[in-house]
Amino acid sequence: MMVDIKKGESSFFVEESGEKLAEITFFKSGDDEITVDHTVVSDKLRGQKVGNALVEKIIGFAREENLKIVPVCSFVQKQFEKNAEYGDVLAK
Repeated sequence: MMVDIKKGESSFFVEESGEKLAEITFFKSGDDEITVDHTVVSDKLRGQKVGNALVEKIIGFAREENLKIVPVCSFVQKQFEKNAEYGDVLAK
């Protein structure tokens, strides 16, 4: 299932009929760094890899903007551990 991921001011999210069903949030934590602090996916979308899609979206955003990511969110930390190809945007 393809979901439409929208960009908010400091988040990427999926909504349906005005209700946020999934969201990944971040904040600027340095000149070229963002901290990803929270990922949530509603029960309606569980098991559909929406969390993974949100992580991929923020990875792409970081690459486009030349930003590094500080993964505070445990889900995002696990994605970095599983996907070596994300290493280019991991803050050291």
